[in-house]
Amino acid sequence: MLTARIEALGLGKGDRLLDIGCGEGRHCHGVQLLTEAQAVGVDLDEASLALARERSAQLEGIGPAPEFLTADASKLPFADASFDAAICSEVLEHVPDMAALVTEAARVLKPGAVYAVTVPRAWPERICWKLASGPGGYSDQPGGHIRIVDPAQLRKLVEQAGFTYISSHHAHALHVPYWWLKTAFWSRRDDHPLVRAWHRLLVWDMMKAPMLTRGLERLLDPVMGKSHALYFRRQA
Repeated sequence: MLTARIEALGLGKGDRLLDIGCGEGRHCHGVQLLTEAQAVGVDLDEASLALARERSAQLEGIGPAPEFLTADASKLPFADASFDAAICSEVLEHVPDMAALVTEAARVLKPGAVYAVTVPRAWPERICWKLASGPGGYSDQPGGHIRIVDPAQLRKLVEQAGFTYISSHHAHALHVPYWWLKTAFWSRRDDHPLVRAWHRLLVWDMMKAPMLTRGLERLLDPVMGKSHALYFRRQA
């Protein structure tokens, strides 16, 4: 399940893509499957990186294999202007200092490189926070969301770091009801029958990609897409 659109990154053979906060590597694997570029994923969660490497091994022989490194996104171990594109997907809502991550992305990207940033859409996220509020709730989990990101403020932050805004879109509308159900039944979020039923629907949709749900999500994304993706270009 990709949130950023790989085709929007303009990657060609021999290009390098940095996935900042790559988690289990979904966007790196997307680059591997869809392009001839080399993806590099960085994260601090060793368990997620181990899964990313396992999945990459299963795709052996399909495109350049991604590299996965343990690294702090605010102190990247790369030289200036090392990458032709970067993705930072569903990360900035977790970190204390968003500006530090954006500044580092600007440093390691070449002039003209595309920078894709995705964050949870504000209004569906606010409902999640309200449905499961308080200690131990949705916004009070270890490694969880510490802020609701305002897209206008995010755009301003990225532009001030030396980027020009290109475009934006929303994604994953069908995931919004799933998270509302999880937060509404927070004490049973993993085993409530409605939550499990919607999860099965999402898995079926991802595996089969039927025209009905794909078309429905395309119609709903502008209204209630869970993620907001913004694309920028690194200035010279």
